[in-house]
Amino acid sequence: MELAYIPSPSRGVIHLGPIPLRGYAFCIIIGVFVAVWLGNKRWVARGGRVGTVADIAVWAVPFGLVGGRLYHVITDYQLYFSEGRDWVDAFKIWEGGLGIWGAIALGALGAWIGCRRRGIPLPAYADAIAPGIALAQAIGRWGNWFNQELYGRPTEVPWALEITSSTDGRVPGTYHPTFLYESLWCIGVALLVIWADRRFKLGHGRAFALYVAAYCAGRAWIEYMRVDDAHHILGVRLNVWTALIVFLLAVTYFVLSARKRPGREPVVEPGASDGEAAGEDEAAGDDKASDDKVSQDEAEADVKDDVTTGIKDEAESTKKT
Repeated sequence: MELAYIPSPSRGVIHLGPIPLRGYAFCIIIGVFVAVWLGNKRWVARGGRVGTVADIAVWAVPFGLVGGRLYHVITDYQLYFSEGRDWVDAFKIWEGGLGIWGAIALGALGAWIGCRRRGIPLPAYADAIAPGIALAQAIGRWGNWFNQELYGRPTEVPWALEITSSTDGRVPGTYHPTFLYESLWCIGVALLVIWADRRFKLGHGRAFALYVAAYCAGRAWIEYMRVDDAHHILGVRLNVWTALIVFLLAVTYFVLSARKRPGREPVVEPGASDGEAAGEDEAAGDDKASDDKVSQDEAEADVKDDVTTGIKDEAESTKKT
């Protein structure tokens, strides 16, 4: 008998009348909001405008969701297109199944479109949003807990995850909570990127490359612990190979970028500082107009005093005459 374990929720959805509220969807939505919030703070600190990150996210998030789902469906096509399966389930994103590799790839395309429309360099935007993406992943992994999916090997450790569902081939028992391992790892990645960015002033996409490399390093060993069905190449899970290749690409980019473009971008959003300067000039113009008004009032008062004094002097002179 287990003395302690992490219980799984009895269900991953509750109904508010006819409206289903799904835990998996809530985790994704909360993660997106956190990523945009933190990305906005970092973008403004770099000299960008408030709201720019959210505007570009309008492009990046839908592209990312489509990319994540496409990667999952393509790499696990047997879940949707094999005998006895219903291909319509491929569109049921709320039931789980988002591949981070596809989400980042297609999300980057959406971000590039948004950045291009605003005249913003994509690497600078990626650096600002990188730790926020890691935190979004940390939050999103709890959606797997709601769905009782993507757990690891059987174990009896005190922090084991209890699986109670027996659908889709699940076997009730206690397993390694790989969703929790990855969630904690992603939080560590976010903190690492924030620290390294402050310490070394990373720019030109290197903060994002650090996030990618650090995430891949953790994903590789966590992937080894999972027991869900997956394609294998040379006896190794596909996602482990993907993590290894992407890790090498990220490290290569980091090194080459540091040699070719050391330091940070001096300007991340053209016109942002000009807008502030224009606001200061307008304020200065208002102050000047106010000062001119005071000077004009004082001058009018002096003229009135002079006229009054002249009238009095003329009256006194008439009396004496």
